Amino acid sequence: MAELFLPANSKPHKGRTIDVANGAKRAKSFHVYRYDPDDKDEKSGQPKNPRMDTYVIDLDKCGPMVLDALGYIKNEVDPTLTYRRSCREGICGSCSMNIGDSKGTNTLACTKPIEDVKGDITITPLPHMPVVKDLVPDLKHVYAQYTMIEPWLKADSPAPERERLQSPADSEALNGADGRGPAGCILCFCCSTACPSYWWNGERFLGPAILLQAFRWLIDSRDESKGDRLDMLDDAFRLYRCHTIMNCTQTCPKGLNPAKGIAEIKKMMVARQ
Repeated sequence: MAELFLPANSKPHKGRTIDVANGAKRAKSFHVYRYDPDDKDEKSGQPKNPRMDTYVIDLDKCGPMVLDALGYIKNEVDPTLTYRRSCREGICGSCSMNIGDSKGTNTLACTKPIEDVKGDITITPLPHMPVVKDLVPDLKHVYAQYTMIEPWLKADSPAPERERLQSPADSEALNGADGRGPAGCILCFCCSTACPSYWWNGERFLGPAILLQAFRWLIDSRDESKGDRLDMLDDAFRLYRCHTIMNCTQTCPKGLNPAKGIAEIKKMMVARQ
């Protein structure tokens, strides 16, 4: 049986406990991943191991979502806590992280109700990604992969005077009748960071988030570069390292189906043979 080991400086250790609930009836503990690359060991000069700090807060003093709790902790308890957030409405994908009990799920902190998690809540960055600081993952690599698929309209025909139109049916293919079509992807990368194939082959496998975006352009009736787009994806790793594990679809906070999009791309590959 294979044995896997984490690097010596990557395993979180128990950190501080800060209790500001003052015995409140609705007290809740949040175990939050903390890592600061500038906090270095005096002897080795290397960044210290990450730690899990515990914050006990009164839920009556914050809103109902996990992002509200993080905001309360940062504003009222510990201003050194670092995380991303923007729209607060599940639109931008900035606050994606792993949230839950000891077995968390990749999701958006702004749309994750605190009451969904019974007992203590553990919050860590998106898994299997370099960490910039605390709950902030380094997204440079996934955005470089996003650039590879050329996510913009490509057409050689003369542009119309106003805009390139499409039928309601073609628009629905992109957006979905229920708003859960491929165009609904907000690039939160919850799906890619939940995919074991992406964990092990992330340098060459594009992952479900990028492939869903590629599918979005492949089915856009206004785009005229389907052949070139399929050529770019026709690679043993970029597309075919998907093994239909379905973690991507199960964890998507927008209810999208990246696995289906990837399967449709594979069908396009077969059809053009």
